[in-house]
Amino acid sequence: MAKVGVIGCGLMGGGIAKNLLKHHYNVLAYDINPNAVKELASLGAIPCTSPEEMASQVDYLILSLASPEVIRDTLLHGEKGVLFKMKKGTSILDMSTNDVKLTREIHGIAAGMGVSFFDCPLSGGPEGAANGTLTIMVGGKEEDYPSILPVLQAVGKHIEYVGKSGAGQTVKLCHNMVVAGVITLLSEAFLTGERSGVAKEKLAGILQKGSGQTRAMDVFGVNILDESFDQVKFSLANMAKDIHLYRQLAEDSNISTFVSDMTHQLFHLGRNKGKGQQDSSAVYNVLREMME
Repeated sequence: MAKVGVIGCGLMGGGIAKNLLKHHYNVLAYDINPNAVKELASLGAIPCTSPEEMASQVDYLILSLASPEVIRDTLLHGEKGVLFKMKKGTSILDMSTNDVKLTREIHGIAAGMGVSFFDCPLSGGPEGAANGTLTIMVGGKEEDYPSILPVLQAVGKHIEYVGKSGAGQTVKLCHNMVVAGVITLLSEAFLTGERSGVAKEKLAGILQKGSGQTRAMDVFGVNILDESFDQVKFSLANMAKDIHLYRQLAEDSNISTFVSDMTHQLFHLGRNKGKGQQDSSAVYNVLREMME
């Protein structure tokens, strides 16, 4: 069976690695948190002490990392750059949410070295990673896509090739911008309803039966209704990061961001107020505090 390396074994990467093991792949694991690697090793993964240690051994390398800066440093940093240690004919699957420009830059460098680089951002959160039911949006060289599909099918349920390099990240950033906007608007509407004497639980029930129905309510709405913002589905800090990347993409595409500006400001205000490690739904509290 093919060897798959996983760099970044947190809530997302750890779930991905476990499903790869269930599908009988040989999994090599690295994370800056040794306990995350130790857990996977107990399930049959091969622990690695550094990313470069695994790079020359694997057929596929999966990245589940926190930021474009970490991705660049991991793949391209001098003598330790993992990309420069990959064998020809291998593939890198970046399952992080990454900058589109950087994605295309890495794709070009990798192609010159005989390595396929795919942007494969995810939707579905830790639960989807644990259950192997992730939605995966894939960008990269179409003729090489069939070669990575079995690996993607081991960790995801809804997989779609969306276009050339950067297309997967483009879809993910647009998706998260919409989700952030819906969470923000739900929060404002609930506060308005409450101030006017209608409980947010009642309003939410009606919304989900009418044209205002939204999947974002199913995922994030429970935290708003219960005000359980420490139950993190997707952190406010990560959403703020993705909104920032979306705005960079929009500006590079000569698109005005006046519609998304307020959402951008509110999420960054929430992060600056110390709410970054809470759930994205904590933007409800950001708005409420502004109205007090």
